[in-house]
Amino acid sequence: MNILLKALLVIFLLIGGIFIFIKVAPQFGQPPEGQHLAKIKQSPHYEDGSFVNSIPTSMDMSFADGIETIREFLTVENAEPDQPLPVAFSNKPGPVYDSSLFITWFGHSAVLVEMEGKRILLDPMLGPSASPVSFIGQRFEYRQPIDFSLLQNIDFVVLSHDHYDHLDYPSIQKLNPEVGHFYVPLGLGSHLRRWGVDSSKITELDWWESAEAGTMSLTATPARHFSGRGLNDRNATLWASWVLKGKTNAVYFSGDSGYGPHFKEIGERFGPFDLAMMECGQYNKKWEAIHMLPEQTMQAFLDLKGKVLMPIHWGAFQLSLHPWTESVERLNRANITGVKVATPVIGARLAIPPSQPTGPWYRFNADSVQNAVSVRHSTFR
Repeated sequence: MNILLKALLVIFLLIGGIFIFIKVAPQFGQPPEGQHLAKIKQSPHYEDGSFVNSIPTSMDMSFADGIETIREFLTVENAEPDQPLPVAFSNKPGPVYDSSLFITWFGHSAVLVEMEGKRILLDPMLGPSASPVSFIGQRFEYRQPIDFSLLQNIDFVVLSHDHYDHLDYPSIQKLNPEVGHFYVPLGLGSHLRRWGVDSSKITELDWWESAEAGTMSLTATPARHFSGRGLNDRNATLWASWVLKGKTNAVYFSGDSGYGPHFKEIGERFGPFDLAMMECGQYNKKWEAIHMLPEQTMQAFLDLKGKVLMPIHWGAFQLSLHPWTESVERLNRANITGVKVATPVIGARLAIPPSQPTGPWYRFNADSVQNAVSVRHSTFR
């Protein structure tokens, strides 16, 4: 066999192996099919075989931009912390009353919301890597690992979309026995069912659809983004932001989104919000249409009529080209109107509105890490 044929055989086997891996490995999930697919095709946001954004949203990148992006990923400085991140996990969660509102941030977009006496876990990506393989997209090191035993008796899990940094197969596997119900955008139920979640525990919603759960309502609202976990399932499932409303509190969760008019419409329909958890990280001008810049995050918060802004989508992974704290630093510089910004320490249980401000825990380096570790509550300015 000549060298060319050997090379072609190796390439064929490699491609075949990748294809089989994607088809067999459970972490890739399962795109909608059959009756499920037929049902979601009825959505007004589904066109020509995929879901679409409400305004034109280009995700195309030229070959030159792609090459430049690879080079930038290899040369970016301060993309991750130089010390394990301080955390403040507690083994004794406090009581939750019907009128109270607490949040616990686990890094990136994973947040536990305690509201109306319910424990609601948002985008629980709690695993070690934001990718289908362990050696890509690894989580920043924490001074103490996330303890799943702290996440018992979860009433609801709410998911924004199916990207790996928001929907994590190992996390769902561990959490499933502790979760009462899953609320997801259209199509995501296919992934959950493949992973062993019973259909009776899954509610799929289109944009502007709501589900009632006791004294609470959960509404899937628009976002400007995309979806997909494999090679051929781009936009097969919907992406969404979420509005959680109870008797005394209203909370907004942005998921991932580029800036757009949907923020103002959501604010007009459901605002004001006691807390708005807003994407603020992993951005770049090249993909501004699907990930807001920090200054746009501030404007989106104002559009929503929020009272307290909590930046999310930062502090756990390097998925873009900026220094790891740049997003919150830029957000603070954009805060020219006195918006209340809360940046809790990972694992700290924070009352909303926060009662006591503390210093910016994320401003530490090798010489000052011990000072950062002593911060046990939140930043609030």
